[in-house]
Amino acid sequence: MELSGGVALVTGGAGGLGEATVRRLAEAGAKVVIADLAEDRGEKLAKELGESAVFVRTDVTDEDSVLAALDAAATLGPLRVAVSAHGGPVAKSRVLDREGNPYALDLFRRTVDIYLTGTFNVLRLAASFMARNEPNESGARGVIVNTASIAAFEGQIGQSDYSAAKGGVVGLGLVAARDLSPLGIRVMTIAPGTFFTPAFGIPEEQAQQAWGDKVPFPRRMGRPAEYGALVQHIAENDYLNGEVIRIDGAQRFGPK
Repeated sequence: MELSGGVALVTGGAGGLGEATVRRLAEAGAKVVIADLAEDRGEKLAKELGESAVFVRTDVTDEDSVLAALDAAATLGPLRVAVSAHGGPVAKSRVLDREGNPYALDLFRRTVDIYLTGTFNVLRLAASFMARNEPNESGARGVIVNTASIAAFEGQIGQSDYSAAKGGVVGLGLVAARDLSPLGIRVMTIAPGTFFTPAFGIPEEQAQQAWGDKVPFPRRMGRPAEYGALVQHIAENDYLNGEVIRIDGAQRFGPK
């Protein structure tokens, strides 16, 4: 699918994996809607990219909020790409703590709501906009890229909510791809390993020392630009559909 002349929506587009994706798609000629709650960073990035991007404050768990971002995308042209790369708070805790107290149900629900329900919310609404597009010569109308995690497959101690949410994103991918195939809309899932983003809150060198050596090869943390490059390839390769791609340097999480 040709990116030039089309429009992309990227949730979490103001930082980390999302920002790298926004930059990559803009460089490829797409107009990009930066959908995020981080207004200062989002506005700054949109200003830097000029006519290639606009920022819309977006809560992925809210239908009206996502629709507002999609409406903004529609004013720029046909929505061809939607990427869910948003993050959110995660409270790392075991199912039972040392005193035998169970993990708070509201915290579990919050994580699932952001990472799984929010992803589905974006997917279903973006698909409804893509369905209005004229298909290209191969019958394609658009592509949706969801972000899981290798924690979906090897959840670590204390990751019950995050691992369950990301496992749900993995399970959603093939079903959604089959549902949307008659419309020419593809659905792909990326499962990143340990990528360095500002969310770590520490200098990159320190993060690399702590986590980089655990990656078989390359022996370092992932770079957001590598995630963005994969999104671009997925968008441009029409035969990628219904699959999960791990991007992790052959890393497999251990129990801790």
